[in-house]
Amino acid sequence: MDEVEDLNQLIRELNEDQPARGEPGSSVRLEGWLQTLVQRAGSDLLLVPGAPPAIRVDGRLLPLPQAPLSGEEIEEAVLPVLSSRARSRFAQESVTDLSYKVHGLGRFRLNLHRERGRPAATIRALPTDPPRLASLGLPPGAEALTRLPRGLVLVGGPTGSGKTTTLAALVEEINRRDARHIVTIEDPIEYEHPHRSSLVEQIEVGVDAPDFPSALRAAMRQAPDVLVVGEMRDPETMRIALAAAETGHLVFTTVHTTDVASAVSRIADSFPAERQNTIRQELSMALAAVLTQMLLPRKGGGRVAAAELLIASYGTRQHIRKNALQHLHQEIALTKKQGSITLEESLARLAKDGLVEVEEARARAAHPEEFENQLRVG
Repeated sequence: MDEVEDLNQLIRELNEDQPARGEPGSSVRLEGWLQTLVQRAGSDLLLVPGAPPAIRVDGRLLPLPQAPLSGEEIEEAVLPVLSSRARSRFAQESVTDLSYKVHGLGRFRLNLHRERGRPAATIRALPTDPPRLASLGLPPGAEALTRLPRGLVLVGGPTGSGKTTTLAALVEEINRRDARHIVTIEDPIEYEHPHRSSLVEQIEVGVDAPDFPSALRAAMRQAPDVLVVGEMRDPETMRIALAAAETGHLVFTTVHTTDVASAVSRIADSFPAERQNTIRQELSMALAAVLTQMLLPRKGGGRVAAAELLIASYGTRQHIRKNALQHLHQEIALTKKQGSITLEESLARLAKDGLVEVEEARARAAHPEEFENQLRVG
């Protein structure tokens, strides 16, 4: 009898784990919410205990006409689609990320986490094809970033500002035009890039490599022309990325910052105080450009990007070495002929073109007087 019970227990354990051994399984309830998300052309599905499911459409949250969810209901809806690795990470760290594909609906980025001790989830819809750079409404100078032979390009912005989309568009531009070897390192992979003129390898952290530093070190031995690091989360990843940019590679990466100066300071400030001067020296040599962006409500619906772009110059490098980052804004104005543009100029263009409300643009300007001057120009 004991042997029979042991066998039954073993069968139950195997059956419970089976969906996670290969591709993630399915969840009827989750797929119903995702179907609504896709039908409404939403960007995100939010599942938070104590509230009904909500979707984000054009930046606004819209609750679905359903009862509030419990943490247990969220867990029951989401756990079936997790791989065994993702389940293990959630159990150990209370957070996990993965890409998730639903036949007939598309691909999604899923983040399962805890809030007040209860499971919660945020799921983002991913376009099936990488976007074209021209479709994002970024400054003309952004295209020049894809033609750089080497150096570090930082793409900054707050969460949900489209940084990953911009990275994908930069890769797509190079992929369509140039015969180069591109290696991306992501957690998880969001946009799938086909081989076009370039050869594209996509490394997923947690699947193809244990972490960003390991993946980046390995990528350096794969003769890449272009390296794309989904996010620089730790000093070791930053150190390797700087070394790669200094040794002739073109490196794109994202940082969670709101302007050019904070994007630069974020790198050096991540290191111990005794190393920061050395890092500033390395960064001043490696940095090629900084692009920061934010999304604003578009008149008539949708959202539009406002951006700030600094193409690194001799003056830029001197300011970084001296940690005089307050002068970088002035440096943007001095390098306009190279493609640089201030956030205020970008906001003023959007307002004058009738794409956003003037008051909305004015509220986002970090230098109000400059914004007003730009409104009066032309």
